[in-house]
Amino acid sequence: MYAKKLGEIFGHAFNAQVYCMADYDMSSIEHEALLLVVTSTFGNGDPPENGEMFAQNLYAMKMDEESTDGSNKFTMASSKSFIKANSQTELAGLQVDRKLDRLDSLRGSVSDIMSEDTFGPLSNVRFAVFALGSSAYPNFCAFGKYVDNLLGELGGERLLKLSHGDELCGQEQAFRKWASDVFSLACETFCLDDDETFLEATQALRAPTLSSATVRFVESKEADLAKALSKCHNKKVSGCTLVRKINLHGNDASRATMLLQLGCELPYQPGDHVGVFPCNRRELVDGILARLQSSFDNDQPIELQMLKETHTSNGVLKNWEPHERLPPCSLRTLFTRFLDITTPPTPDLLQHFASIASDPEDKRRLNLLATEPAAYEDWRHWRFPHLLEVLEEFPSVRPSPALLVAQLTPLQPRFYSISSSPSVFQKQIHITVAVVVYRTQDGDGPLHYGVCSNFLRDAEENDQIYLFVRSAPNFYLPTDVKRPVIMVGPGTGIAPFRGFWQHRMAQLQAAQDTDGFGKMWLFFGCRQRALDLYHDEKAAMLEEKVLDKVFLALSREPDIPKTYVQDLIRKEAASVYKKLVEEDGHFYVCGDCTMAEHVYQMLKLIIQEHGSMTDADVESYMLKMRDENRYHEDIFGITLRTAEVHNRSRETARIRMASQP
Repeated sequence: MYAKKLGEIFGHAFNAQVYCMADYDMSSIEHEALLLVVTSTFGNGDPPENGEMFAQNLYAMKMDEESTDGSNKFTMASSKSFIKANSQTELAGLQVDRKLDRLDSLRGSVSDIMSEDTFGPLSNVRFAVFALGSSAYPNFCAFGKYVDNLLGELGGERLLKLSHGDELCGQEQAFRKWASDVFSLACETFCLDDDETFLEATQALRAPTLSSATVRFVESKEADLAKALSKCHNKKVSGCTLVRKINLHGNDASRATMLLQLGCELPYQPGDHVGVFPCNRRELVDGILARLQSSFDNDQPIELQMLKETHTSNGVLKNWEPHERLPPCSLRTLFTRFLDITTPPTPDLLQHFASIASDPEDKRRLNLLATEPAAYEDWRHWRFPHLLEVLEEFPSVRPSPALLVAQLTPLQPRFYSISSSPSVFQKQIHITVAVVVYRTQDGDGPLHYGVCSNFLRDAEENDQIYLFVRSAPNFYLPTDVKRPVIMVGPGTGIAPFRGFWQHRMAQLQAAQDTDGFGKMWLFFGCRQRALDLYHDEKAAMLEEKVLDKVFLALSREPDIPKTYVQDLIRKEAASVYKKLVEEDGHFYVCGDCTMAEHVYQMLKLIIQEHGSMTDADVESYMLKMRDENRYHEDIFGITLRTAEVHNRSRETARIRMASQP
């Protein structure tokens, strides 16, 4: 979304082209006059899925530049520590003895980015980077920092220092300021500041380009749902049958964590994820449809079309073209399956609502939210309103269906770790899903429902669930079965490890000699003993000698001291050190980012103490574990059970936003 907006702005003055990282031809990078990068960070500091090859190619350029004999060997695995090290400025005080990176010179690119003179293959390239992320993660915007550092180290000239867009607070405003600043600097650099298109581009940044004259619906024939989802999300989407669903806490429990068994023939490995395409709740969709100014039958198949302008030697040609992502289907299907209606509306959309509000007070308040970042962030955080709540709060707003649909973002898939092994459950994929229900406004507001978890909870057996498999090769079990394995997964973080122990059970059953298998340990945590997920399965795996030890941390059990998984790891420090350092074992962490950081710091402390290492030594060893693919993370962001972390992170983000000029 941001990259396309940037392309639209720069298109007024430059021959701007927008590429997905995965589609960009790296052989062209040395010949670019201007390179603008908008990128997110995946997990706890890794490249996004479509940026992995871009990251590897940047790394290869760096290694080629530093190599004297051209003999450098590089892989994505060997560049992991390089990415980690060169995106974390806190490492600047450590003299990490590594053969592949140059932390001293990279420190220069972080601390003195606007004044350094660096020569390299990108000496003729001007660049700027906008990094997207969540400050709830310890390695906030790490991949954006990595790209910014490496482009500078390769000789590129920064037009503007790295800017961050924090999803917790002010991301939209940060992008607008950065885009305006970088456009002005680019025009000045290339002597285009007096061009008459400068004003047009500035206006394009400030105001939406869509209007009732540039979007429309026409009658059409409904597209096949799997094909439509595949085109919309550029994925190979398949329909899978819900075979069975079980509430792991029992049918009468006050909370729900579901095990869903899906029948399908998609290939996968334990550790992979599925991206599930949910449906929005019917009451939300019906409420929104009732508030639209529409003459359409909500169940009549229609196609959204956009009026496109093409500049030619004969003038400007205008043509109606189908929306590039949204398929021909009914308005009800669009709002049910293809549009995000639960994320709070952006300031742009609120500005549109202000323009069509018939009540002066609605118009005033909407204009305030659209133009005052602090007011918008307070409103967004306190109410976290979905689209229907916004239309209820401002009842004089009755949007045009085509214009509203064109401004909403696509409903994204939700990712879940696969909880099964194909060696045990052939032609099935299992997932473990915590059902999310909560109240906004510190618990006093209306009930909100997690989109996908409630969709899955309400699904009936034999329903079709549309999904795709996302491979996660960096989270696979070691190919050498002799290696010890330590798994840490509180709550639904246990999900991939169920697939792990099933896979190990199948390996043991197929082996003639089981003595050579490494030990598998599991550290699991939950609030109370009654919430111990897969308790019976774990007991059976212990009985079958599939799992060697299982540790249970209880943080809210009455009459028991509060204990977290990192506390139990600390108690087993000597054995953990032996398995990981002396026996080259593998360490897996799955769960929320706050827990993962605590576990990482505890592991680092254990290795430092038992290995008598300096700060630099242990930092180097932790990076080495990543290089050898022995430290594995499957991390997700803030959960409702870490609301205090959300509030603290958001307040920090607000302070950061307020401190920026």
